[in-house]
Amino acid sequence: MSDAPLEDEAPAAVPLTEPADGVPQVIATEDGLRRMAAAFAAGTGPIAADAERASGFRYGQATYLAQFKRAGAGIALVDTAALPDLSVLNDAFGDAEWVFHAASQDLPGMHDLGLSPASVFDTELAARLLGWPKVGLAAVVERELGLALAKEHSAQDWSTRPLPHDWLVYAALDVEVLLELREAMLGHLEEAGKLEWARQEFEAVRLAPPPPPRVDPWRRTSGSHQLRDQRGLAVVRALWEERDRVAQQRDTSPGRILRDAAIVAAAQAKPTSLAALLQVREWQSRGTKRAAPRWYPVIEKALRLPDSKLPAKRGPRGDGPPQPRMWKDKRPEAAARLEAAKPRMAELAERIGMPIENVLQPDAMRRACWEHRGGGEDEIRALLASRDARQWQIDLTAPMLAEAFVEAAEASATDAATADPA
Repeated sequence: MSDAPLEDEAPAAVPLTEPADGVPQVIATEDGLRRMAAAFAAGTGPIAADAERASGFRYGQATYLAQFKRAGAGIALVDTAALPDLSVLNDAFGDAEWVFHAASQDLPGMHDLGLSPASVFDTELAARLLGWPKVGLAAVVERELGLALAKEHSAQDWSTRPLPHDWLVYAALDVEVLLELREAMLGHLEEAGKLEWARQEFEAVRLAPPPPPRVDPWRRTSGSHQLRDQRGLAVVRALWEERDRVAQQRDTSPGRILRDAAIVAAAQAKPTSLAALLQVREWQSRGTKRAAPRWYPVIEKALRLPDSKLPAKRGPRGDGPPQPRMWKDKRPEAAARLEAAKPRMAELAERIGMPIENVLQPDAMRRACWEHRGGGEDEIRALLASRDARQWQIDLTAPMLAEAFVEAAEASATDAATADPA
């Protein structure tokens, strides 16, 4: 039997083990930052950018290493723990386009460092708009460039100092081929007629404001949905808030202070003594058991709260519509509009080769169905715009939704006439 590969088999990806020009020294001084700024100001073309955090190790989402690359300047790795203000780079970068993979993840950290790109190209978003099934950086690089990126250091504690050499190799490789990848994907977007859509998406990501503070963030404790009583929820709230205070004070991930599973288990058990708490399975590991004496008073205080101080069983509802499963009882005409719109939206997504959530944000479609008052396509366009839908999305979906809503209204009228022929 021949060992030759079949014609339809993709060639094996070539491992990318180190940047072509090697791994540069990490920049950790103001003098080094000024030299980098001068080199990048003299460079040409877009700027590849990436950031490494210490999620799961440190409190918050601070950036601990920032990576950049530009033609004529090469790669720069910046220790942002030593240099938390990189605003000097804004003048050096000028109005150059920044190239990210998943810009929404890295831009908040860049803003915290004093950096504000003039324009953005997002290779992950581009892959979504092109309908590619895998949009992670390694998958996109392999598909487009035939190169294999190792991702074994993606979840490391990037606050570690000094950073190991193999981690720096990984960080440098994250920007090594981004500029080449951008050029290739730009061509695909042009060929697919989606370049203008992409530009609108990239600009929306660049200008996105920070999310507002969460109301009752403790309600996101994993497993707390199992609790049905207010007293148990009070225990979750008390432990979560104390854990968050300690984690912020120690600059440590809250989950490393006390696991969610232990919080929920205590809320379910409602122990009336320290000894009872230590009988709970999730409190019997060595570290949690040792810390139990400092957590039990928090539990005890929550258990003694007067009823008037207990949290509500449900958190405050946002300004959006209720869950769609409730629409038939609350607003049947909206339920009919949603049912008419769903298959049309799915057909549109399939026709243009894109995930349905990228064709139109699910929240925008649900709100349009819920809030529509019979004003036709113009009203739908206004509703979608009010939910931050991009112009290309509005132009593509508003006519379709208008047709679906008319269809739903006519079907409802027919049903009513059939039910009451008089």
